[in-house]
Amino acid sequence: MDEAKLEEFMGAMVGHMVGATTVASSILANEIGLYEAANGAGALTADELASRAGTNKRLTRELLDQQASVGFFAYDESADSYALSDEAALALANRDSPVYLAGGMDVYKAMFEDLPATAEAFKGNRTLGWGEHSSCLYSGVKEFFRPAYLHHLVQEWIPAVDGMAERLAAGGSVVDIGCGEGFSTLQMARAFPNTEFIGLDFHQPSIDVAAAAAATNEVANARFEVGDAAALDGSYDMICFFDCLHDMGDPVGVAKAAKTKLNSGGAVLMVEPFALDTRVENHQALGALMYGASAMLCTPCSLAQPVGRAMGAQSGEPGMKAVFDEASYGSFKRVAETPFNIIYEARA
Repeated sequence: MDEAKLEEFMGAMVGHMVGATTVASSILANEIGLYEAANGAGALTADELASRAGTNKRLTRELLDQQASVGFFAYDESADSYALSDEAALALANRDSPVYLAGGMDVYKAMFEDLPATAEAFKGNRTLGWGEHSSCLYSGVKEFFRPAYLHHLVQEWIPAVDGMAERLAAGGSVVDIGCGEGFSTLQMARAFPNTEFIGLDFHQPSIDVAAAAAATNEVANARFEVGDAAALDGSYDMICFFDCLHDMGDPVGVAKAAKTKLNSGGAVLMVEPFALDTRVENHQALGALMYGASAMLCTPCSLAQPVGRAMGAQSGEPGMKAVFDEASYGSFKRVAETPFNIIYEARA
């Protein structure tokens, strides 16, 4: 046994456990309103923060010390006070921030809640479809991707598809397949009021949430339907797959169906998780995050459907291009990227 390597490994393991504890603590802090209470309030004592949040003072003190230990709150010993750092406020308290993460951490809550069912799927004793997860997964997914849709979708990604922004401004038709709770659909619909948008998903509870959001926000040019992507009706100027095509059992069949529904000059717009081209290149921190989500969420979802291609979240550009090559598209290209996403355009 190499004692130095063992010590290094154990140090890394402690770091991973600290991370897991911090995620759980941060989910708790968000749910009880601690970040909201601390946001913009400056330095406050634990009792003052508990009063603002309406929480138990002793328990709040302990949670604040955990958060101070990882640098989310700055602790002033002389004043016995805690202040939410500016950086943490952007990530944890400001929902419209481009780096907001607090709501999206519910995805990891769902991973832990669903571990027994996931283990049974790994043992081959059951499948694990998207609709079988804990309810916090669906709102967590919306919140996880919300900052990217809010700050990039209309401003950068649609304009990266040649001529598409102008086409939608003039009036057209778009279907957002795998829309989940509908944030991306509504974001596009508000930006292009002359175009009709349909949000399509096979998960009824998510569609119910999306339809309610459209009604509440009075977005008249968006509607939401439960449907099968492989049996798409209508014709469209743009067909969207936002972080969902790799989850599908038969992405090639879905891509073929989409091709037949594109209007002349129309395009498919896809958003997929960022990945490098090879497995070994993805064996790093971001890959660890993405492979974990893929093992527990994305790949079981695909295997629970007919065909079960099981692409996984780290299939990257080679995997996505292979799908559209098999579906006989005329062109496929990367048009934009962020540290967490790759955006592709495909045309018939």
